[in-house]
Amino acid sequence: MKIKLIKFKRVKSTNDIAIKLIKSNKVQPTIIYSEKQTKGRGRRGKKWISDKGNLFISIYFQINEKKINFKKFAILNALILRKLISKIISKDIKIKWPNDLLYKKEKICGILQEIIIKNEKNYLIVGIGINTNIIPKNNSFSATSLKNIINKKIENNKILENIKNIYEKLLIEMKRS
Repeated sequence: MKIKLIKFKRVKSTNDIAIKLIKSNKVQPTIIYSEKQTKGRGRRGKKWISDKGNLFISIYFQINEKKINFKKFAILNALILRKLISKIISKDIKIKWPNDLLYKKEKICGILQEIIIKNEKNYLIVGIGINTNIIPKNNSFSATSLKNIINKKIENNKILENIKNIYEKLLIEMKRS
């Protein structure tokens, strides 16, 4: 199943764009990508620092909660991203439940899931922020970037394409089961 890709230079939040699209009946599976977020957010209203150079996306698609629920998706999304990032940096990545990926106790990725109901159907929004090239300045947690770990500039478009391919395969599998 193909996922539509929409790219922006700058948005407040990719998750907010996803919510607006779903509410306006644009419900085809979609990835929203932005080079920068001005009001990126994490769990419980925390701010996600979204410096240009890192990767910020939201993926949304319809889910059937009877087949796979919100909590299972939280685990699945973390596992998918851990596997993808581990391949890039050839290092062990830890999952800090429920929504962070860490390398040596430093945050490299945050995941924010939300459910939106439209026309009695559930749509899962998976917001993903990966510190690819820039280490965010944040006093509330220690962070690093993939570039800092491997001393090599990270191509965000390659990661974006890999994520798109992985989720397209996942949606095909979900449809079959």
